[in-house]
Amino acid sequence: MNVLKLADLDVKGKRVFIRADLNVPQDDAGNITEDTRIRASLPSIKYCLENGAAVMVTSHLGRPTEGELNPEDSLTPIAVRLGQLLHKPVRLVADWVDGNFEVTPGEVVLLENCRCNKGEKKNNDELAQKMAKLCDIYVNDAFGTAHRAEATTHGIAKFAPVACAGFLMGGEIDALSRALENPKRPLVAIVAGAKVSTKLTILKSLADKVDQLIVGGGIANTFLLATGKRIGDSLAEPNLVNEAHAIMDIMKERGAEVPLPVDVVVADEVSALARGAKVSVDEVSPHDRILDVGPKTAAKLADIIAHAGTIVWNGPIGVFEHDQFAGGTKMLASAIAHSTGYSLAGGGDTLAAIAKFHIAQDVDYISTGGGAFLEFLEGKKLPAIEVLESRAKG
Repeated sequence: MNVLKLADLDVKGKRVFIRADLNVPQDDAGNITEDTRIRASLPSIKYCLENGAAVMVTSHLGRPTEGELNPEDSLTPIAVRLGQLLHKPVRLVADWVDGNFEVTPGEVVLLENCRCNKGEKKNNDELAQKMAKLCDIYVNDAFGTAHRAEATTHGIAKFAPVACAGFLMGGEIDALSRALENPKRPLVAIVAGAKVSTKLTILKSLADKVDQLIVGGGIANTFLLATGKRIGDSLAEPNLVNEAHAIMDIMKERGAEVPLPVDVVVADEVSALARGAKVSVDEVSPHDRILDVGPKTAAKLADIIAHAGTIVWNGPIGVFEHDQFAGGTKMLASAIAHSTGYSLAGGGDTLAAIAKFHIAQDVDYISTGGGAFLEFLEGKKLPAIEVLESRAKG
């Protein structure tokens, strides 16, 4: 993917507009409870400040009503936290679209919640043109919103004098391209979750590319059904058995495979108090619920990962939140951490598993985007990246 990168531009004396993703979780009092996204935005902001740019940053937060700015939608807590991390004051600017504010080289201001502007979500051209006039260089550093065409992620990129990818966005593009466009083989994808239906297009897309497609969770149960196994009361989608068959057939024709569990951990309920039992996949009883893979399966999957050249991970393979059903995901995480292959992980539950098993330092790239990461895996064109590519071509 060919896009202009912020690091390649001279920003000295320029007005730089950065669209970041600062949509962080807050408690009922409005206090930030986790600031990873703010920290992830710092490299682009610092680069611009250190190189003498006048910096404007904006983001969405929550789900405000367009045209209204309620206290709970304000970026005030973000401005405070950003200032603490940058060790300098960050002024918050409201009603900024018409440019009625000053920003000087070496200064950074935070422009109030962009989704409060009428026309933002509909990618209104008139709004985008007004915003484009505020800057000399537009920087998209919000990969988490790259799958949405909105005024601050797409429209402004059409009209700004220069449009480029920030450090975070550029890193995401490079990592995903490396994993999917020209990967080191074998390419192993792990796709797990409750439902085949929510990840069907990803599974089909990956079936054409990968050497091994590891499925887990309710998705694996549907695949087990497709091979004639009994799964008791386990979460599955019997109506998608034919789709699971088709995916396995696509893989088989290419000499690739979908390795399915040979043993599983079952219980009669999903709870912290439930007792897990390890059984062969052929011994699942009518009232059992499959909540994890068994040790033999986990060892088999770990061996596949150990020999992988590239690993793409989206989703834990068991109900890892409860320790008695976390064994499979824990062994998978350990195998990824110790693998010499290039590893790329994304998705909320995946990040939670990475945090639980303390392997963040051992994963080559952790994607910040949930929906954007999944759509990239599906092979979809992401509007915010597509417009940067078209601008790079001139």
